[in-house]
Order: sequence, then C-alpha cells, then structure tokens
Amino acid sequence: MNDARPPQEPGADGSAGAGPTAGALALAGRLGHRFADRALLCQALSHRSWCAEQPGAVSNERLEFLGDAVLSLVVAEHCYLAYPEFAEGRLAKVRSAVVNARALAEVARSLGVGDVLLVGRGEEASGGRTKTSLLADTLEALIGAVYLDAGWQAARDLVLRLLGERIAAASSEPEHFDHKSRLQEATVRLGQGVPVYEVQGSGPDHGRHYRAEVFVAGSRRGRGEGTSKKDAEQAAAADALARLVDA
Repeated sequence: MNDARPPQEPGADGSAGAGPTAGALALAGRLGHRFADRALLCQALSHRSWCAEQPGAVSNERLEFLGDAVLSLVVAEHCYLAYPEFAEGRLAKVRSAVVNARALAEVARSLGVGDVLLVGRGEEASGGRTKTSLLADTLEALIGAVYLDAGWQAARDLVLRLLGERIAAASSEPEHFDHKSRLQEATVRLGQGVPVYEVQGSGPDHGRHYRAEVFVAGSRRGRGEGTSKKDAEQAAAADALARLVDA
C-alpha cells in the first residue's frame, strides 16, 4: 500500500521518470529480491530532500519507520532462537552490535545504496549520498519495502542475508563490538583517564539524529553519528579507537 503517487527516479533532465532506473533494479538484484511493486523500490530510495523538489512524490520516511521495526524483530527473534543459552543482557548486546546506524550504513555502502539514493540538490552538495544516517535510514526503508512487497518471510530472509555474518560474529565476541568499553579500557591503560562524550541532537521527535564527540584528556579524539545517543557515542568511540591504532 502506498501513501500517494509513488516517487519516480529522475530522468536525464532531472524531472520525474516513469519507474526505477537500471541502477535501482540492479540494487534490488543485489538485495536478492524481485519487487512485484516497483513503486515501493522507488519510494524506499527517495529521501525527503528529493521529494521536496518533486511535486507529489512520497519520501521513504514511513518505510524507514516500518523497516526499523521489522529489522529489530527479525534480529531479536533470530538471536532468541539461535542462542538459547544467552541471557537477556548478552542478547541485547548482540542485537545492538548489528542494529545501529554505523553497522547498517556499512552494509548499505557495500550494496552501493548511495549510488542510487535520490537526494535533493542541497543534500547532494553536502555529500548526502555518503552520510551514515541517510544510508542507514535507506537500508531500513528497503527492508520495509520488501516486507510490504512480499511479507514477513521475505523480509526475514533479506535481513539475515545482509546481517547474518555480523550477528554470528557479535554472538561469538559481543564485547568486541562495545567500542565505548574498549576505548575506556585503552585510555585508562595508557594513563589518559576516562573518555568524555558530548552529544547533540537535531531533527523532529520521530526522526532524531545525533552527533557525538569523544574527548580524552581534554582533546577531541573521535566523532560519530547515529539515530540514538548510544549509537552516536559508539560510533565516536570506534572512530577514536581507530585513531589510537593508527597513532
């Protein structure tokens, strides 16, 4: 079910086209899903900045909302069934290791989502196609689109194809994905004290976005972003850890 006239991919002159481009269909192929309703694929790839320039177009925000819920449930169900020996706390760590903006954006980049994402002129100029938040949101929208197009099993299969290996890795070593704890262990060991995080949020309540900076011994060591404060802090800690390794 669509909200209104579905957005279409732009034509060569920048105007609305008649359907998904070859690039969008190729992305669907990489996802392993053949859309019965191609309008859902178009909508999933339509950022609100692009829709603001296309009269009647519908953004991917509602699909993102749905896909986020489907994703979380699929991962939670899979972990619950696959790891009966895990306590609630460990299950939560495994889920958070894969259901966060940074991890989802990495998957989106590997699929080439940014290459076919529809963004407005301003977002294009600011590098929107490479932004972690936009890529993660679009991947969630694609999951939502697959769910509407073909149901629960198709969406479940998609999520596990995309994240199955990450779930397995997180389940075998969940602490490895807790970047904040690892960073604190490293800085304390080096005699640099405990990291301090500063987080700023922006956007409406239904679509908040957070940017975090982490400071060690008074110096900024990392930056990160996410759709929750926790995700942003974890991303900043991962950035700081990478800099410590490279130093």
